[in-house]
Amino acid sequence: MGRILLAEDHEQLARLIIKGLSSAGIAVDVVTRSESAWLAIQQVSYQALVLDRGLPDGDGLQLLQRLRQAGQSLPCLVLTARDALHDRVEGLESGADDYLPKPFAMAELVARVRALLRRPAHSLPLQPAYGDLLLSPESGTLQCGTDSVSLAPAEMQIMLALIHRQGCVVRRGAMEAAAWGLSEAVTPNALDVALHRLRRKLAAVGSDWQIVNVRGQGYALQKINLAR
Repeated sequence: MGRILLAEDHEQLARLIIKGLSSAGIAVDVVTRSESAWLAIQQVSYQALVLDRGLPDGDGLQLLQRLRQAGQSLPCLVLTARDALHDRVEGLESGADDYLPKPFAMAELVARVRALLRRPAHSLPLQPAYGDLLLSPESGTLQCGTDSVSLAPAEMQIMLALIHRQGCVVRRGAMEAAAWGLSEAVTPNALDVALHRLRRKLAAVGSDWQIVNVRGQGYALQKINLAR
């Protein structure tokens, strides 16, 4: 259904939230600090953020304000033990889309996260395009002209990472995080296999773009030089 980021430093609560959301088909990556959340959001295309206010390195609302100031409209649900009216108002005015006080029922959290995931993401186009390429994340397809090909979820996330960087280099670690998140164990050659399949699919639809290895740096989209 989607992948979200959970910023929560309480280990037992984080495990319960992961269990509840995973049972609803929602993949969850977990971080315990605001700065870790900021870095994760730069690497992975999350569909929503569940944010605890009481993080070790500061109020989670400071992170939320930083994201909004940077133009990031990632839907955000704030979790907090602070349930006073002025606390709720402060959270909403800081850019939160929803606000859930602790303690809460897991069924309510799942319902609220599902509601966030149904909202359109405004920070990125619904169908990212670059050159002759058009991605359709909802249908899982890559289109070039009138030709299209299906992409596996990891392949789609890799292409999104490349397209969002607009031809700039994406480091290997960032690409793995985009494809499989921060919590999944990735085999050493998983990225190489995915890139091999993507290169074949780009060629199959006749794209002018290819994925190149920038030695010692990472990967980027590069236009094929047809002049021989």
